[in-house]
Amino acid sequence: MTKQNLWTNKYFAAVMAVFACILWGSAFPVLKITYSELKLTPNDVSARMLIAGGRFFTAGIILFIVQRVFFRQSVRVNRKFILPLFWLGLAQTGLQYFFFYNGVANSTGIKSAILNSVGNFFVVIFAHFIYPDDRLNFGKILGLVAGFIGIVLVNWQPGVTGFSWDFSFKGEGFLILAGLAGTIGTFQAKKLTGQIKPITANAYQLIMGSVLLLVLGIPTLVKGSLTLTPLFWALFIYSAILSAAAFTIWYNILKYNKAGEVTVYRFMIPITGTILSGIFLPNEHLTVSIIFALILVAFGIGSVNHWNKPKKSGGMLDEE
Repeated sequence: MTKQNLWTNKYFAAVMAVFACILWGSAFPVLKITYSELKLTPNDVSARMLIAGGRFFTAGIILFIVQRVFFRQSVRVNRKFILPLFWLGLAQTGLQYFFFYNGVANSTGIKSAILNSVGNFFVVIFAHFIYPDDRLNFGKILGLVAGFIGIVLVNWQPGVTGFSWDFSFKGEGFLILAGLAGTIGTFQAKKLTGQIKPITANAYQLIMGSVLLLVLGIPTLVKGSLTLTPLFWALFIYSAILSAAAFTIWYNILKYNKAGEVTVYRFMIPITGTILSGIFLPNEHLTVSIIFALILVAFGIGSVNHWNKPKKSGGMLDEE
């Protein structure tokens, strides 16, 4: 089986998509533990941007090394791709993770994991208007409705007097904006990876997007405000590796499959992120409303995929 056929095989693409989503899901507890280890407060924006920028810059360098040393491929790109790669990095890494890192700081790991799925809904909806052969159908609509209900439900928290609405712009609002920025990046990546190797596009966008985060973080960082511990460095290195691996896998899947059909697997991110947060974060627990929200999200996955039939025989999907 050739590489292209392997990535267009629906079963292989599904397994790799789920694996990438597990890696992304683990980022939620890792990030919260990192903030706790460094004793960061919700107002430490500069420190968070420095950490994010460093993480993604390191991930980009890792990809350049892997491509050049292990795959023996050139890391050069045609000049005409520099500006599109810059815009991709701005959306996919710069803006998305500015909102994501600050949103997670002002919310819980479990809520962050579930709210992160809003980007998946945006992609499926936008794909309907962008790609003529990636339209909404009954299954997708049913899955979207279930998913949006789950997102709303997770913001209704049980209390002494019953359920109350728990939503802040700098927390949950920023996470929704992160999803929107990621959606824009998904369609940019879909277009670029048809012309550039996915690993190359990923490396460049990570480097370019990280520069924005570093520019936001370094100038305003208070000297001596960060005490970097061995645990921090372990989490930092893991985060950089997971970013390099997950984005590269995702870009390869996007290159050979439709954006709307591939993105539905990202519903696995809130499931794995919520479970891992519940396991590793001592102050976060699964409640009845959160479990029900996850059931709705899981139903959305099954619904969308059940009615998502490829147009070609043998599980091959049309390449955009």
